[in-house]
Amino acid sequence: MNRTTRTMRLFPLLAAAALIAAGCSSSKATGPAAPSKGPVAKAPTDAPPPTISNTAKARFEDAVKSFDTQKKAKAFDYPALERKFKSALESDANLAEAEYNLGVIAERQGNTTEAKARYKAALTKKPSLRQASENLAVMEQNAGNVAGAVALYQEVLQRYPDDAQSRARLAEIYRQQNDHDKAMELSRGALMRDPASTTALKVMIRSYLDRKQLSMAKLVALRGVKLDGADPELHHLVGIIQLREGNADDARLSFKKALEAREDYVPSHVELAQLSLDAEDYPGAEEHLRRILQADGKNATAHLNLGLSYKGQGQYDKAMQEYDEAEKLDPELAAVSLNRAIILHKVKDAPERALELYKKYVAMAGDGVGLSGESPVFGLLREAETLVNAKREAAMAEQQAKKMEDLQKQQQSQMQAAEKKNQEKNQAPPPGGAVAPVAGSGTGAQATPAGGTPPPSPAPAPAPAEKKNAGTADPSEPGEPEDDLL
Repeated sequence: MNRTTRTMRLFPLLAAAALIAAGCSSSKATGPAAPSKGPVAKAPTDAPPPTISNTAKARFEDAVKSFDTQKKAKAFDYPALERKFKSALESDANLAEAEYNLGVIAERQGNTTEAKARYKAALTKKPSLRQASENLAVMEQNAGNVAGAVALYQEVLQRYPDDAQSRARLAEIYRQQNDHDKAMELSRGALMRDPASTTALKVMIRSYLDRKQLSMAKLVALRGVKLDGADPELHHLVGIIQLREGNADDARLSFKKALEAREDYVPSHVELAQLSLDAEDYPGAEEHLRRILQADGKNATAHLNLGLSYKGQGQYDKAMQEYDEAEKLDPELAAVSLNRAIILHKVKDAPERALELYKKYVAMAGDGVGLSGESPVFGLLREAETLVNAKREAAMAEQQAKKMEDLQKQQQSQMQAAEKKNQEKNQAPPPGGAVAPVAGSGTGAQATPAGGTPPPSPAPAPAPAEKKNAGTADPSEPGEPEDDLL
């Protein structure tokens, strides 16, 4: 994906500790409030503070200490913090700061409905709690209700004309609407009221970036880093400027500094993942993409890029699974078809299916804008077509060869059958059932001698005479004994 699509849309100026989601941001409040410091503002001098029980105060202070400890450790246990602030609120329902902090915790866990309800309840208990109004305005803006957000910011400014934060956040709205003059005017007004307002500085940095005034953007960004080196967004903005300047190595360092300030800062993970993909550091890209998906498992672009990192590591089946997941989340993500086609084409020996997906990608990516004729996809498409045609011709040749082989087998079988039939015919007996005599002893036929004259036939043996009565025998008849007596 290119720079414009891979850089997630943020509203980080609207919240100091925002967790960014795919394509947009959620407004996260600055952190649990304390009665005397932190994101919760002090009540105006003309509004008497509510009376809070000592038990509630003690429990609230314990909850705030737990938050501070977890913040230093950079590991939040939100369910545990939620239990502590609920305990404080149960001790005294008038503790608006506890209500507000429960809203912060709910929002950081993605429960915007509960967060809004908590902020509104906090304002009901303590209308001077302008941080709750600001967070509600941020949530309205992130939800696309710009008019509602502006109304809330203006309401805060009417009550607190010197409030720099709401003024700076209102400036961000004008910047997003490309009214840079109004955005800069409000930002400067915020800085006049609070010279350390990094929110106003961020609006100015982005405004300069929008207008491609990189030197001015860098000057303001470096000023912001000096004011608050623990703000990950300021380091991230410096990295964005360095990327625009073409200095990828310095940009990488700036993004890493942002992660040192807050390891779950998603925008910097996004940029580092892309830089790793560009450098073909696929294991490095995988690491950052997994962190992105931990924050937002439904980020289709992150799934697509994780598939790219798997493909680069030769894990093609895993890559295909990530492409499938990306397509489920965003069926209009054209790059899914392209990258899936490449694996089918180059690895899976399935050019037919790849060709279909290439055409689908061209139709989706070219919808309304068209693809350049020099786009690599057209070369891949032609290559796949050549393979498909070659496979089709090879299949036809194989089919023809198979037919010839079958025909030869049939002809051979017919010849063998005819030969067998002839052999059987030659061995058959003569008509009438007579059997030719076999040469040998007895009265069998004799062979014709070499001279050509057949030998004489032997005389037939005399038939035996019937035996006559005694005394009447013929003396000349052989076989009978003669009487020697006189």
